Formats: sequence, C-alpha cells, structure tokens
Amino acid sequence: MIRRLALATLFLGTACSAQPQGQSATDAASGAAGQAFVPPQPASASQPVPRNAPLDTAIVNVPATDGKANLPATAGPFTVEKIGQFEEPFGMEFLPGGSLLVTEKAGTLKLRHADGSVVTVSGVPKVEAGGQGGLLDVAIAPDFADSKHVYLTYSEPGEKGSALALARGTLVAPNPAHAALRHVSVIWRSGSNGPGGHFGARIAFSPDGQHLFLSAGERQRFSPAQDPDQLLGKILRLTLDGKAAPGNPMYAAGGVRAMTWSMGHRNPYGLAFAPDGRLWETEMGPKGGDELNLIEPGKNYGWPVVSNGDNYSDQPIPDHPSKPEFEAPKLWWNPSISPGGMIIYTGDMFPQYKGSAFLAALSAQALVRVDLSGDAPRPAEQWDMGARIRDVIQAPDGAIWLLQDDGALERLTPKG
Repeated sequence: MIRRLALATLFLGTACSAQPQGQSATDAASGAAGQAFVPPQPASASQPVPRNAPLDTAIVNVPATDGKANLPATAGPFTVEKIGQFEEPFGMEFLPGGSLLVTEKAGTLKLRHADGSVVTVSGVPKVEAGGQGGLLDVAIAPDFADSKHVYLTYSEPGEKGSALALARGTLVAPNPAHAALRHVSVIWRSGSNGPGGHFGARIAFSPDGQHLFLSAGERQRFSPAQDPDQLLGKILRLTLDGKAAPGNPMYAAGGVRAMTWSMGHRNPYGLAFAPDGRLWETEMGPKGGDELNLIEPGKNYGWPVVSNGDNYSDQPIPDHPSKPEFEAPKLWWNPSISPGGMIIYTGDMFPQYKGSAFLAALSAQALVRVDLSGDAPRPAEQWDMGARIRDVIQAPDGAIWLLQDDGALERLTPKG
C-alpha cells in the first residue's frame, strides 16, 4: 500500500545479459520488427540534429550535465538479506499486516506471509507467457481493507496474439494455507492484439485514492505511441472500474482519447506518486536513452520521434533538444541502466532518503537513487547489487525490498 498510495493530495523491459545494455530479449529476437521506424530527419542540413556525446570513460559522482544521470556503481550503505525465492517474478505489493503478493510471469500469483511461508493464489486469469509477456504487475485497491480488491496486469491471449489487460478480483484467504481470487473480471483491454514486448503494465493510484493510473507500452511497434486513437504508448487515467476518468485532458473526445493522460511513451516500467502529488515515470529507451519523466496531463513525451538513445541498428534518432514541442525527460541514462520498478521512499528506516526515488535497474545490476528535493531531480547514488533488479518496494517498517530477475527476494536494512 505504501508503494501505491502517497500521503498527499493529487495535483515502463526484460533484458538478457547477453544483449546490449537496455535491449530486451524480445527486441533481439524480433529483428527488423524492432528497427522498422525511420525517424523524421531535420528540415535543413545546416541545422543538424544534436547527437549524444561519446560515452564517458570516467564519470564522477556529481549532478548530471544536461540531464544525463549515469553514475559510477558503489557499495550500498545497507545490509542485504535474502528472504525468499520466486520463479521469474515481475511485480509485488504489500498487504495490510505485512504479507506480500508476488507475480510470476508464467501466470502464478504467490502470497508470502509475514512469517516467510508462501502459498499460491488460485483464480488468476490465463496469461500468454513468453518474452516480456505474462503475469505482470499487481496492486491492491486504495480501499482494500473493505473491498479486498486486487488488480493485475497481464498479457491476455488472443487469436492474433496477446494484448495488455487489466483485471480485478477479490482476495479471499480463509487460512494461511489457502488463498484465491474470486469474482475476477477484465475491466480494461488495450486491444491491438499481436506480437511484441514493451507492455509497460505498471499500476499506480492517485493520492486521493479515486483514480488508477496505468502505463501501456508501445509493444515494439513505434508509431502507436503517437497515435491518439491507440492505447499503446500511453499513460492512462482511469476510474477504479477501468473506465475513462472525467477531467482527463481529452475526456470530451471519448474513446481512447478520453482515457489518455499522456502519450509518446516507449516502455514505461516504473510509475509512482511522490508525497507532493507529482507523478513520476521511468521508461526504457532504445540503445541508451532511458528516462525519468515527470508526467503531466496532456503532454507528449516524444517516442519514437525523439530519444536520447539510438536504434539497436545504430540508426540515429533525433535527440530531445531538436524537437522542443515534446516534453523532455528530467534525467536520462546513456549507457542504459534498463529501469524496472520504482518507488518514492517515505519510510523512517532510512530517514536520509525520504522523498528520494529508488529505481530497480536490470542491465546495470543496480539500485539507483534519485534526489527529488528542490526544483529539479538530481542523480544521487548507483549501488552495485551484483544482480539484475526487477522491482523495488517499501515495506511497512521502512525497509526496502528488492526482487531480482533470477527470483531472489531481498531485504535491505541500514548497516550497523
């Protein structure tokens, strides 16, 4: 609950270590499907598109220049304790009382009790697992204490391929050995069934508990992110029943547009509200160009027209400064860190980090901290975890828990 619901009022790949940093297994397997988009060229050769500078050979631990956020990896100021093991997990969510829900991409939802025992939750919808797809994020409703509602995102099978879906069910756990989802219904579908990764699939609730924000990736199809009539490549603001929320920027237009909060996203894998009510998003770029974005209503974040990275074919993409009509990231990483889940820390166990963003990093095998205090975010630390980190969450006692891509569940507490 701490991860999803901030204490304030309201105002996105799987990557294989054998692939280039930031490149997903599905990207590598899809070949031309991952390199088909040719970005627009500048109008005049006399006004060349700014390119990324050569990669730094020595980066010091100082605030980034022009938004670049790469830092050297260091040892973390915490003790790491392995407390569990899962199979290809994706997301996790705490329940009141300290139990933890964990999704496994093959289609299994696990409930880890506070004593460390684990049971399988029955009643999960059928998923199409493979590549980046499967059972993805999990979140509990803001009114879970009364409703017992659990939300799941997943790749739903279809005749033409999979599509991102959002389902809601009621969690029933009559005793520690049994747990089930009842009355499960699909309350939102992205449509556009077909191949591809980049599901996004993260859930966040507005601080007032009245709205559900959902990230939907562009499924490695590029152009849907700029199509206002497709749900791909968007961040959606929905009611708790999965409908378009009144007050959205294009609500009066109906259809897809009525659901859209922002557009121009590639693979938005992190989504979290800060205590001040601002919504932050992490997004996997192509070859380089991972992003931290401040999400604002009606803004277009530019993919695939602009990026601070390049295509995997090394074909250049115009950098953000060349197209000021698009919203630029507040921070970006090149080389990629491959950001996964994200939290904004509010606990007491690490008081010095209150208000900081913590990013799980896959290819960087790191936990990344960003200082969100002040007028602009600043890169703070990049801690070497020695493994690909898929997700991060704040525990009720203020500890930080991590899910490794290999399934290990770890608890971080202060040293000493």
